[in-house]
Amino acid sequence: MREIVFDTETTGLEKNEDRVIEIGCIEMVNKFITGKTFHIYINPQGKKVHPDALAVHGITDESLLDKPVFADIADEFLTFIEGAKLVAHNAMFDIGFLNAELERINRTPISTDVVIDTLALARRKHPMGPNTLDALCKRYGVDNAHRKLHGALLDTELLAEVYIELLGGRQTSLGLSVQSSSETTNGDEPVTEIVLKARPKPLPSRLTADDLAAHQKLIDKMGDKAVWKKYLN
Repeated sequence: MREIVFDTETTGLEKNEDRVIEIGCIEMVNKFITGKTFHIYINPQGKKVHPDALAVHGITDESLLDKPVFADIADEFLTFIEGAKLVAHNAMFDIGFLNAELERINRTPISTDVVIDTLALARRKHPMGPNTLDALCKRYGVDNAHRKLHGALLDTELLAEVYIELLGGRQTSLGLSVQSSSETTNGDEPVTEIVLKARPKPLPSRLTADDLAAHQKLIDKMGDKAVWKKYLN
């Protein structure tokens, strides 16, 4: 299953007035991060970044002046997320903003049917909270020491790790590695190969010499037709 973990940064909190200024996405296939990403900054077309929002993400009006407008990146973004489940923390906030942007350019909104909200997952799993992204990173041992300000791609990288933990943790992939092939299926989705990692050094046997001798003695009593003879040979 293909999923896109994503996050946005905006000029403020009002989806009908404020604008999306950053989108970050990471692709996962069968709960493994493939390394394929989508990340872009967007010109809000004259809408100023609210001081409270600036304090959160640090994206200035000046830094966005030479960036593309949403209409110019919409096709690339929609192509990247096409056919995937969309995973975000407090997802309705991000989807609300993205759909407001899509409506402004007369494009079909993203259906909420394909959205997975990790905040809702966290609240069900940890009803006593707290369930902010920072709190979940601390709970699951995800290193977020480099997160001084919010950023769409950085937050998405952290959320991808948290999402795996919310679904059962790293033990679900223990001993496995994922390789993303350049081959494709249906022309667009990568082929993902799960490969068992060999132990660099085999574990020593837990059987003692006395155990082996006792086992051999038992087999000898069974006669020549004992099935164990086949394995010993």
